[in-house]
Amino acid sequence: MQEGIRHIAVIGLGLIGASFAGACKEAFPDTYILGLDLSPETRATARESGWVDSVCAPDDPAFETFMRERCDLAVIATPVAAVGPYFEKFAAWGYQGIVTDTVSTKSHISAEARARLAYPAHYVPGHPMAGSEKSGIDGARPDLFQGAHWILCPDEDTVAEHFQKLHELVTGLGARVISLPREDHDEAVAIVSHVPHLVASALVHLACSHADDQQALFRLAAGGFKDSTRIAAGSPELWCGIAFDNASALGKGLGEVQQIIARFADSLARGDRHVMTALLHEAAEARRALPAAWVPSTEKLLEVRIPMKDRTGVIAEVTTIASQVGCNIQSIEIDHVTESSAVLSLILTDEGEIGQLSTQLINAGFAVSFRPLSPKEHSHAV
Repeated sequence: MQEGIRHIAVIGLGLIGASFAGACKEAFPDTYILGLDLSPETRATARESGWVDSVCAPDDPAFETFMRERCDLAVIATPVAAVGPYFEKFAAWGYQGIVTDTVSTKSHISAEARARLAYPAHYVPGHPMAGSEKSGIDGARPDLFQGAHWILCPDEDTVAEHFQKLHELVTGLGARVISLPREDHDEAVAIVSHVPHLVASALVHLACSHADDQQALFRLAAGGFKDSTRIAAGSPELWCGIAFDNASALGKGLGEVQQIIARFADSLARGDRHVMTALLHEAAEARRALPAAWVPSTEKLLEVRIPMKDRTGVIAEVTTIASQVGCNIQSIEIDHVTESSAVLSLILTDEGEIGQLSTQLINAGFAVSFRPLSPKEHSHAV
């Protein structure tokens, strides 16, 4: 792991928090992990699983001691309403390490960070796009993030080295980092995560309204129905909180879904087979265009080297451009040349529009050089 992250506090040992702790212990066994949770049973399960080195309740003095004396990274994996008080604790304790979270909305929590953290530039918003129909530590597993997208949202004030260290940690767990501006995050995840969850719940409601007492309809449900509604089994309390935290973007997305469904219904009502076929064809083509494997079996990696002046926001600017053109950053390294200059090295997989990446970086004022890098060479370089 990147030098500097040796002691981690995982706050909240539910599905995501416990999976993160377990993944860290498997990938980086020398890392010391303190797990916090309100539930004594959850703490005991995490300790017995070997996913954490020690556990305590949030009000245990051992938590404050760990944050003051040892912690390099604090990962907050709680519901969004619980995050603010932890930010206040960190400020009161003078904590200067990295802070991240796993909350699925970013607008509210980013505002909380600015208002409550003593060092808001040390906060890197995070959102692992992974989950399960099971909730709590009973659904946790260390391989949950393998091949999953993990969104990080640096901004112009983010400490570059903190982003670099967190990026390396996350990719070391098998996840694939996507960098997004904080202001774009909530609308994006509404479309790909929050709207689908409510649509899945709506499909189950539809089936329930047509099922007889013997539930015969559900016995007829084929794999397609089960697959498309699996996520509806998630925690109602958790998803209600997510829905209201992202109410504006979610409401907009649901309105768009209503309009699309209305187009299907209208084509049926008018007997318009041409429109129906066109709608189905468009969706089928788009779905087939999605990668069959989210982890690319690339034969070559590509190194991008970018000389840059040391200024706030430069890392966020570069990684956001890479994300916008679909390039996946496998690893990131900062080579300091002088006190005011450095070379940013990005290792990319074979996804995305490299030509567009080069053009946009040059248009943004960066000099860029590319060279192929084999996976074997990369493994020796990091």
